[in-house]
Amino acid sequence: MSERFIEYDTVLDLCRNRQRRIILAVLTNQQRSVPLNDLVEAVNKHDHHREDTAGSEDEISEIGLSLYHKHIPALEEASVIAYDEHRKLVEPTERFDELEPYLSTVLEADPELESPVEL
Repeated sequence: MSERFIEYDTVLDLCRNRQRRIILAVLTNQQRSVPLNDLVEAVNKHDHHREDTAGSEDEISEIGLSLYHKHIPALEEASVIAYDEHRKLVEPTERFDELEPYLSTVLEADPELESPVEL
């Protein structure tokens, strides 16, 4: 199996979840470390199609828990991001940069994500 196929397969697996696609889209757009709270706000805004980041405390808390316990670890396990627990920063890795062309293709094909996905 070629390396390109493995990379593309990894991207498809990572992009399987909408919240993860939003995280990846923000990181693709920002090209820098992003605070976890900013990602929570972005998911809240784009997952619920809100003009602002308003949401109930329960919704925000649920998104934060989902990102922290499920999506950030999945992206970190794939070596796409590094998460700094103390600073609560999500940082794209070299692997992210390698997969970025595939990520961009998948993210651009998502009819529900407006491009670019901004904070």
